[in-house]
Amino acid sequence: MASDTSLIAEQGVATLPDAAWAQARQRAEIIGPLAALDVVGHEAADAAAHALGLSRRQVYALIRRARQGSGLVTDLARSRSGGGKGKGRLPESVERIIRELLQKRFLTKQKRSLAAFHREVAQACKTQKLRVPTRNTVASRIANLDPLKTTRRREGQDASRSLQGVGGEPPVVTAPLEQVQIDHTVIDLIVVDERDRQPIGRPYLTIAIDVFTRCVLGMVVTLEAPSSVSVGLCLAHVVCDKRPRLEGLNVEMDWPMSGKPRLLYLDNAAEFKSEALRRGCEQHDIQLEHRPPGQPHYGGIVERIIGTAMQMIHDELPGTTFSNPDQRGEYASEKMAALTLHELERWLALAVGTYHGSVHNGLLQPPAARWTEAVARVGVPAVVTRATAFLVDFLPIIRRTLTRTGFVIDHIHYYADALKPWIARRDRWPAFLIRRDPRDISRIWVLEPEGQHYLEIPYRTLSHPAVTLWEQQQALAKLRQHGREQVDESALFRMIGQMREIVTAAQKATRKARRDADRRQHLKASGPPAKPTPPKTDVADPQADNLPPAKPFDQIEEW
Repeated sequence: MASDTSLIAEQGVATLPDAAWAQARQRAEIIGPLAALDVVGHEAADAAAHALGLSRRQVYALIRRARQGSGLVTDLARSRSGGGKGKGRLPESVERIIRELLQKRFLTKQKRSLAAFHREVAQACKTQKLRVPTRNTVASRIANLDPLKTTRRREGQDASRSLQGVGGEPPVVTAPLEQVQIDHTVIDLIVVDERDRQPIGRPYLTIAIDVFTRCVLGMVVTLEAPSSVSVGLCLAHVVCDKRPRLEGLNVEMDWPMSGKPRLLYLDNAAEFKSEALRRGCEQHDIQLEHRPPGQPHYGGIVERIIGTAMQMIHDELPGTTFSNPDQRGEYASEKMAALTLHELERWLALAVGTYHGSVHNGLLQPPAARWTEAVARVGVPAVVTRATAFLVDFLPIIRRTLTRTGFVIDHIHYYADALKPWIARRDRWPAFLIRRDPRDISRIWVLEPEGQHYLEIPYRTLSHPAVTLWEQQQALAKLRQHGREQVDESALFRMIGQMREIVTAAQKATRKARRDADRRQHLKASGPPAKPTPPKTDVADPQADNLPPAKPFDQIEEW
């Protein structure tokens, strides 16, 4: 049996078809409030049964499942068997064809009819020798699409205006975690590497703030540009106990503000609209909303805290780049850079503690005090105890078939003994669903064929170093530039090693060049060195003894 950190439950976040997922969400919205009641009367059960198209007995069965579950959407999903009476469930391969063609062929300005679209789906399935779904099945998939997105893609922005909410004041918030805003920014500071303390660039900050208390709930500092992974990491910081991370930073402070947000407010950047983020939030009952276009005041709270943090960095930290070149003047940002990424994160954590304890102009009290009062009124929020399992629900999805040597992703092999039972029956399994963290691709999480758990699988060659996806892609591009169309894993990691050696050599050369330049500058400022004065001796005057005068030291020939 795998350890708790390598075996992670999966209950359908990434594997349920869209129709089943929509049904589970509807059930959660109706059954959830009933499950919270001590007693559910027949009248309430009948109303739920009518809304869901079920019997009273089935509603009570769902209430029991909700009470026994973990508060997740998939607690109320249909059992994922191979299809019940009538074998109604489509294979995942057919569902994937429908999903892809919906995006490429149906959601277009050509506005294909249902009949024409069904013919395309049927043709694609026949080409791959798959079962052809009925026209009604395809129609149900279309019906489950977001009406706003469908209208916008097929008929244009103007036609979709009637389906959009109007602008105005942001929603009123009355409790902690009721609304949390998340945003990114590039930090106005150059950081240095851990080993040579040489400048390596400007990092990015992803930060989450609770609208009601103005407390910072989560924070992530990375060198990679913002992505769906940044959002997932920040959310994991929001919902989990922060003490382990503070201990890792060697920071002694209280940061009790944690818990699962009810609503997440984001802007319209691409990383905030990924399928992994959407389903992850739905799975954990986090409502996801985006700011209305042209309404910047909806995200003003998180933007103000970002502005405050950047001003503190400008005022206090060496290596700031300021917000624009005019502010920077003659300040040499790279030369003054002094903090590593780890040290910057420590400083920011302490800055958060200072912010929480200071009186907020809008609240007229410290955010920490506001949080304490609110928690005393509504109760201490529950925190997520398994951060890795939570994060996996937000990682990008890959699908691969299993081979005798494990999985191959981007020319890298992954293998573990736990795969042996599946390898023996690999012809039976479709493509496996895999999650991967782009920051460290030395391991992947593979969903078991039964779809219940993720299993952590490392490199097949354990001696390979941990690398980022960015490093892998750069090495692959360089190999292909050299005419290596057939790329093998060994060549890939050799290239990554050479790239790292180039960086190391460049850092050493830069460091030496800077030392030499500093030495020359110092010599120039202090003037030419004075000639040394000959030492005095007790020897008599040579002229008195008719000896030739002694030459100065700078004129004596070497032996």
